[in-house]
Amino acid sequence: MSSDDVTTDLDLQPDKPHSARFWNYLLGGKDNFGPDQALGEAIKKEWPEAVDIARESRAFLGRSVRHLAGEGGIRQFLDLGTGLPTADNTHEVAQAVAPDARIVYVDHDPIVLVHARALLTSTPQGATDYIDADLTDPDSVLTQAARTLDLDEPVALMLLSTIGHVTDPAAAADLVQTYMGRLAPGSCLVLCTTLASPEVSAANERYAASGTIPYEASTAEEMASFAAGLTIPEPGLGPINRWYPEGGEAGPDVIQWGYVAYKQH
Repeated sequence: MSSDDVTTDLDLQPDKPHSARFWNYLLGGKDNFGPDQALGEAIKKEWPEAVDIARESRAFLGRSVRHLAGEGGIRQFLDLGTGLPTADNTHEVAQAVAPDARIVYVDHDPIVLVHARALLTSTPQGATDYIDADLTDPDSVLTQAARTLDLDEPVALMLLSTIGHVTDPAAAADLVQTYMGRLAPGSCLVLCTTLASPEVSAANERYAASGTIPYEASTAEEMASFAAGLTIPEPGLGPINRWYPEGGEAGPDVIQWGYVAYKQH
């Protein structure tokens, strides 16, 4: 089914808030409707850190992808839970550094699929693809990704502000480890999610009550479990604003934590 088919047939449900459009609103994007904006404003009033989390997550994506495509030598990226395209998407950042980089985006949201054509651009030397698949089905994801990526070579697995949609921490850890177990040595995991606290739980409950897909924050121990068997070099697990900040100035810590972890064997 093509994106054009989906555009014709899909009810965008503009009268209801939607998780990808909500995130897009927090990032200052334009692909959102009144209910998404209303939910965004309600969450920001109750939990002002939400905007910082969204923006720092996007900045972490940029820094980590530039690092991996540059001195890290990674040429393949598998981005799970793409969301709506904004500025500085994974393929744009990677191919600006390494024009031969190959990027596969994965999402299972028909509203995101409508916008997928905006992602399907690439340098002549590289490649960009979009998979309509559920990230909780690694067999399907990896089978389809193999059309574009060489899974015998290192891949950066991107899980940015996404893993919380798998609300059982043990299942989330098993899922991440399944993916990493199928990737070649030299691959890496780029992950960030929200650090659990009573304030975060209250905000997430309000978010879920709006009818959007629930999101579960993680403890530091749970975040570490996602990278079991991998090596997390400095600066380690912690606020993502501390991960090699531009200009060396990290700024105020955010409660969005993460890391880049490497598969050695």
